Amino acid sequence: MNDILEATSPATSLSGPATCVTKVELRVSCKALLDRDTLNKSDPCVILMVQTNGQWTELDRTEVIKSNLHPVFAKVFSLDYYFEEVQKLRFEVYDIHGTHSIGTRDDDFLGGVECTLGQIVAQKKMVKPLLLKYGKYAGKSTITVHAEEISGNNGYVELSFCAKKLDDKDLFSKSDPFLEIYRINDDETEQLVHRTEVIKNNLNPVWEPFKVSLISLCSCDEDRKLKCLVWDYDSRGKHDFIGEFFATFREMQKISSGNKVTWDCVNPKYKQKKRNYKNSGVVILNDLKLHRVYSFLDYIMGGCQIHFTVAIDFTASNGDPRNSCSLHYINPYQPNEYLKALIAVGEICQDYDSDKRFSALGFGARIPPNYEVSHDFAINFNPEDDECEGIQGVVEAYQNCLPKIQLYGPTNVAPIITRIAKLAAGDGNIKDASRYHILLILTDGVVTDMADTREAIVRASYQPLSIIIVGVGNADFTDMQILDGDDGVLRSPKGEPVLRDIVQFVPFRDFKTASPAALAKCVLAEVPKQVVEYYSHKAISPMCPIRDLPTPILSPVATTPTE
Repeated sequence: MNDILEATSPATSLSGPATCVTKVELRVSCKALLDRDTLNKSDPCVILMVQTNGQWTELDRTEVIKSNLHPVFAKVFSLDYYFEEVQKLRFEVYDIHGTHSIGTRDDDFLGGVECTLGQIVAQKKMVKPLLLKYGKYAGKSTITVHAEEISGNNGYVELSFCAKKLDDKDLFSKSDPFLEIYRINDDETEQLVHRTEVIKNNLNPVWEPFKVSLISLCSCDEDRKLKCLVWDYDSRGKHDFIGEFFATFREMQKISSGNKVTWDCVNPKYKQKKRNYKNSGVVILNDLKLHRVYSFLDYIMGGCQIHFTVAIDFTASNGDPRNSCSLHYINPYQPNEYLKALIAVGEICQDYDSDKRFSALGFGARIPPNYEVSHDFAINFNPEDDECEGIQGVVEAYQNCLPKIQLYGPTNVAPIITRIAKLAAGDGNIKDASRYHILLILTDGVVTDMADTREAIVRASYQPLSIIIVGVGNADFTDMQILDGDDGVLRSPKGEPVLRDIVQFVPFRDFKTASPAALAKCVLAEVPKQVVEYYSHKAISPMCPIRDLPTPILSPVATTPTE
């Protein structure tokens, strides 16, 4: 075997995470639009608006479809997706008159709808009624928005080729063959995908297996034509053409049935001139291994639900809630830091939980009826069902809870982490990607049970769980940074490391002058990576994989959007 001509694949990195922002494509259709025209039906167009700093601006618009009350638009909206942000969208439908700009009185407003990008990707297909001004329904009009992730890296394939009885192009020795594979693009141009190494003096070469991403090989299109050329290597660069064949990735996958896939290697000139010409050898695909790369959105759009739990510190160091200096003081005009952090994080998580019910727990207080200290209690005082209806339900339960409890101590969080980890472990035993947990812990000081907390976090790192800790108030949180693995691997008191980094800690005071969105963006940015790391480690595929391909060998690999 010889590496005079080095094997090359002009493809992106195969094993590492994707380095591009996650992009989502939205496709829009409407049904039963209002008919505003006297003689003809409405000529609808959809405008996509995005909210930035409280202002709505147009991002893009569809084409106008003439005389149609049930339009299916060809235009595709492309947006950057960030899990850690609330990305507010508004779809507005107009009946267009002429070619002038939308918004003039000549154009009729047929209805609109507001939502978040998170809501759309969580449902994958969102159907909503269109509303006119002042919230009035636009008849029976609806808008449907389909979401699809454009991952940019949909997996990679490992291919192993050999050839038999190739033509001998050399006078005093045998051919030195190498194989080139080209992808034929939509515009008929050819893009080199891979060039094998040269096998010296051999008419029956066996080339080294190689890996190539599916987007590089066939643009994730199984039926895209691939042009494959076999050459006899020449050190001066004047390689002799042996033959060619055309293939598709779909053909290659027939190897999964146990049959080797073969192609006649044909020289068109010989075929034209020689009556009995059959081929210049055959090329054989010996092996194919497909490794599917799953992203965070693959799991979310496959049906994975994010279950959100909040745990609130009710220790005495917070101060008497009746005193305006208390961190738990309920100001009717402005939420306290506990509520600000809860709402900022909860508003994002709620888009990914279909029943919109969230667990709300407390620790460090004496609770009724016996007023014994508890480090794990439901703030709605219902131990059988600690869930609240929506984020507003959690806020109300928190406000109702304060007058009924006595703030006490110490600050022990290990019991709640252990409880949620056990709950997550039950979901983890199901062996599917149906539910992932996020635990938000809000505390005003360094935890008292640090050793037990470290142990609990190490145990929890094996479960479908991420932990966010927000430090409220002005305490010295230096010791809390140890729980966040950014500065090194967190270990249990016995020295066992976490399986994966699942904790994010931030002091709320760092975001006091920033918008609530800034806090959410900081603490939730790592969650997509943590989700795919867990399911990848468990070799668990999404429940309903997007754009799934027939897979002889399936090996999930994690890839996440970067912040």
